[in-house]
Amino acid sequence: MGQGLWRVARNQQLQHQGYSGQGYLTREDGRRIATNNVSSTSHRKQAQGGIDIYHLLKTRKSKEQEGFINLEMLPPELSFTILSYLNATDLCLASCVWQDLANDELLWQGLCKSTWGHCSIYNKHPPLGFSFRKLYMQLDEGSLTFNANPEEGVNYFMSKGILDDSPKEIAKFIFCTRTLNWKKLRIYLDERRDVLDDLVTLHNFRNQFLPNALREFFRHIHAPEERGEYLETLITKFSHRFCACNPDLMRELGLSPDAVYVLCYSLILLSIDLTSPHVKNKMSKREFIRNTRRAAQNISEDFVGHLYDNIYLIGHVAA
Repeated sequence: MGQGLWRVARNQQLQHQGYSGQGYLTREDGRRIATNNVSSTSHRKQAQGGIDIYHLLKTRKSKEQEGFINLEMLPPELSFTILSYLNATDLCLASCVWQDLANDELLWQGLCKSTWGHCSIYNKHPPLGFSFRKLYMQLDEGSLTFNANPEEGVNYFMSKGILDDSPKEIAKFIFCTRTLNWKKLRIYLDERRDVLDDLVTLHNFRNQFLPNALREFFRHIHAPEERGEYLETLITKFSHRFCACNPDLMRELGLSPDAVYVLCYSLILLSIDLTSPHVKNKMSKREFIRNTRRAAQNISEDFVGHLYDNIYLIGHVAA
């Protein structure tokens, strides 16, 4: 984007200066080629039945601006739509050329909410001098701080008024943000079990097949690399939440949170067995059904067989 903007400014300067030496076209030649290209492209667009944007550009541009697109000459809604596809870095570069357009608050508000889906400040009356462009810079700074030290990152968000000092607000922020380092996040959640509890309740596993729900859970709350108390805590919380979201299914299958807990552990072990290159003798479907039903006798053989098929075809539940 930076190089593109530099070329636009450079070409405009060359056109005004009228360079015609080797490697450059004359002003009239460049204008004629640009006009022919626009006309040719416009004809193709009309033949396809699309909107004649190029004709609109041609009729709105003055002679001095002919040969490049100036967003300020477009309808505002079209200009904002084009700029909305840029990331923060490119939008800052675009503001060097189209300052009023690229600094529009709606564009920066969209960038903030697309990257950080929930912040406490979104639901508050904005303070004096508030701008979403400034908020984006603070959110980016806070995320970098979190990825270095989670506790300092959360304190930074609170000091700027971005987050309220509430486990539920912190959980919502984590749930709607994908820029946080998952290893640091795992350490933070292990220390802040109150935030973990609220984060689990944000998941909705209604009408989901058990392995798929477990995958979704571990995409937001990454499983530890080794077995231990934290993994057991995660599976326990997941089991209770899954049962709470599917009460009718639990009654139909005769499953309890303890039975779901056993199934989850069986699925994790099966995932490791089927996907690990170090395991030569893979567990068969018959063996999985037999071993699982020993631990949870009320589960039907068909249901356990479907669990095996899901792991075999889709893959690890906690990858």
